[in-house]
Amino acid sequence: MKQNLIPEQRVLEEVTKAIAEGIDIHPAIIKPESSLMKDLGAESLDFLDINYRLEQSFGIKMARRSVLDHMEELFGEESAIDSDGKLTGKAAEVLSMRYDGAGLQIQAGMDMDELPSMVTVSSIVEVVMNLLDTLPDKCVNCGAGNWSLQEETRIQCGSCNEAASFTSGDDLTQDWLKQIQESK
Repeated sequence: MKQNLIPEQRVLEEVTKAIAEGIDIHPAIIKPESSLMKDLGAESLDFLDINYRLEQSFGIKMARRSVLDHMEELFGEESAIDSDGKLTGKAAEVLSMRYDGAGLQIQAGMDMDELPSMVTVSSIVEVVMNLLDTLPDKCVNCGAGNWSLQEETRIQCGSCNEAASFTSGDDLTQDWLKQIQESK
């Protein structure tokens, strides 16, 4: 269900806050198109901290594994990354579809080590919005479809006050890849 309780602008504000706190920089220098690594100086471990902050803020569970890891598991070894550590054509196609609105320049033959530097503020916002849009129609606790907003970033049942449960990032990625597999 596409949720309409937390607007994209609010998600952008929380992502900016998580990045600023996670890598200890002033929020004013963070722009939607900023690359976390190239422009803001984030390192690999910073991504874990930022993800944790977003999980706490929204009550979601970010993916623990990359789209490429899921591809290799679902489609087979070397379906995403070839023996030379380069993206396959299929991986480039899938990543381009997945991050369509993020403006990433993903191409077959890219070194997979280039991908983390392509993560932008906007691409993180898109991931969070996709997770929030897995809000179920009805509360799993009481069956009501009466969602409300608590503290600007937490969705809860307006009937029983149960926190909303969302699909995890890993499950969402798996489901999305299975849809691609079935459509071919």
